Amino acid sequence: MRICFVTDGDLNEYGEKYMDPTADVVCFSFHAMGEVSYERELRGETALFADAAILSRVGQNVVVCGCYTDARGIRRKSAVVAERGKILGVSDMVNRIDGGEYRCGAGIRVYDTKAGKLGVIVAEDLYFPQVLQTVSLCGAELAVCLFEQLNETLEQTLIRAGAFLYGVPVCMCAYGYAQAADVTGKLCFASADNPCSFDFEREQEYHLVETRQRGFVRKGKSGF
Repeated sequence: MRICFVTDGDLNEYGEKYMDPTADVVCFSFHAMGEVSYERELRGETALFADAAILSRVGQNVVVCGCYTDARGIRRKSAVVAERGKILGVSDMVNRIDGGEYRCGAGIRVYDTKAGKLGVIVAEDLYFPQVLQTVSLCGAELAVCLFEQLNETLEQTLIRAGAFLYGVPVCMCAYGYAQAADVTGKLCFASADNPCSFDFEREQEYHLVETRQRGFVRKGKSGF
């Protein structure tokens, strides 16, 4: 699976100047699309989601693009996923920290694409390990995290730990930087180039894990 990371510039600039015809998945951070109003999209005043769909059709691949969605004044951090000319869905960040500007959405999604099963992690959801655990349990072959500005090594540590703990490779596309970790917890790719590409090996390895804990006491009924 070949992943192309676009860490600066918008969808049209990538399509006109930098398109990687071999990419299976193209990831854009939040800079590429900016703010999307659902009302304006439905009225045909803007066509930002359509731009993502068209780009995926031209490249015959999957496009995952971060954006700020506005639904009647309720703003969220989101990611739109398109494949070969069709919008597969929009994933929202599901956790809100300390009453931040952007509201939380609902639902964590794994998208079944021709490139494989992609779990989408939106921005600060990376700080909540249950999100990556959920996409792993739902069969994701790759977790794609779209981020804004990185905080030194924090996010790198989290993607490495998450990939190791939950057995799913994690790639991150942020403003000015892209990186990826494999299931051993190793940082297997990092680049400040724009755009940049990386070939992922699909890894799905299962192990039997046994633990002891209290509880789950079951007693047979008596008196019969």
